[in-house]
Amino acid sequence: MPYQDVFVLFWEQVKESVQEGRFAKLTMAKTIGKPNLKNIFLRPVYSEDGFKVLLKLRYRSKETEDEEDELTLEEAFVVLKSHLIKSFSSVLLFTTTKDVTFKINKKGAGSITENSPSFHDVTQAKNDE
Repeated sequence: MPYQDVFVLFWEQVKESVQEGRFAKLTMAKTIGKPNLKNIFLRPVYSEDGFKVLLKLRYRSKETEDEEDELTLEEAFVVLKSHLIKSFSSVLLFTTTKDVTFKINKKGAGSITENSPSFHDVTQAKNDE
C-alpha cells in the first residue's frame, strides 16, 4: 500500500489516542541522508482552548536554534506529512497502551507495527519560550 494511505491510517490512531487521553508523544526519526533537521517531536498540550500539540523541530547544527510551535492536531498533520520521504522514513507514536511505528520502505510502501508501551503516563509539554 502506498505510504500516503498507510500514514492516514496511522494518523487515525494518533487522533484516537488523543480522544481517549492516551497520547504521550510522537517522534519523527530515521532521517534520510544527513539533513540539518534531526528530529521532530509532538507533545500534548491541554488548554482551555482544547487539545493542542507542542511541535518541536530539533536541528543537528548548534548554529540552528530548535523551533517550537503550538499547533492543532490538523496543523501538525500537515507539517509532519510534508517531511515524510523528504527528511524522515519513520514516525513513532507513543501512547499509554501501545507504541505504534509507521515506516516507509525503499519502494515507497508504508507499514504499521505495534509494540508494548514505553510510556505509562501522559506528561504535558512545557513551552520553552
